[in-house]
Amino acid sequence: MACYKVKDILKELEEFAPPALKMDFDNVGLLVGYSEADVSSILISLDITREVIDEAIKSKAQLIVSHHPLFFSLKTAGDTDAAGKKVTALLSGHLSAICMHTNLDAAPGGVGDAFAEAAGLTQTANLADEVFVGGKPYSYGRLGFLKQPAKLADYLVFLKSRLNTGGLRYYDAGRDVHKVAAVNGSGGDYLKYALSNGCDTFITSDIKYDVFLDAKEAGINLIDGDHFCTENVVTPVLEKRLNTAFPEIVTAISKIHGQTARFL
Repeated sequence: MACYKVKDILKELEEFAPPALKMDFDNVGLLVGYSEADVSSILISLDITREVIDEAIKSKAQLIVSHHPLFFSLKTAGDTDAAGKKVTALLSGHLSAICMHTNLDAAPGGVGDAFAEAAGLTQTANLADEVFVGGKPYSYGRLGFLKQPAKLADYLVFLKSRLNTGGLRYYDAGRDVHKVAAVNGSGGDYLKYALSNGCDTFITSDIKYDVFLDAKEAGINLIDGDHFCTENVVTPVLEKRLNTAFPEIVTAISKIHGQTARFL
């Protein structure tokens, strides 16, 4: 039976989502832990919360793979603040943490593509060419089409089910849904790209009030699908990738972590 180490899992994930694809502010890779530690069990989660750390310890995992980084800039790692408490909890539990964030958003087959698929989009393409690696353009958003135009009311029901969300915030511009821009996570700034590409609908999350006003004035449908729900679609992708690359390792998605926002 093959014996794999944390550095082997990191290598596989960085081949899938090269760090060169990340945004400048981002923090990705092995953020906490032991590169030479043996791995027999991995827990996948969108975020690394204290509950997820406890879940990993109880399941006897040695590694947590998450989308969101534990921290972006850390000056201390004591147990006096939220980030430090998680770092010390990981180390005391002999756990490592690998985080794949905006590099996984842009990577082919990553979060952007998983979100577009969940949204029912076909003929997908880059929404905007924002980063170039080896001369090839990549984007943190996707542009695509529904197979058939749909009424917004019907599409909202479909999308709510596909994202497994408790609710959707939206603006109805009175247009059918067909040509769609989709940006997982906080993508309100990408409204301009949805408009320049002639989309009738834009889906993202964490949408601010002024973006709703801009959408109303521009006459485009706008849907907020919740940050967690627009990105948690990637956890099955990671599970499948790791199961294929490391069939001897037990890999599971967190059963504890879920949508934080609640709706009446």
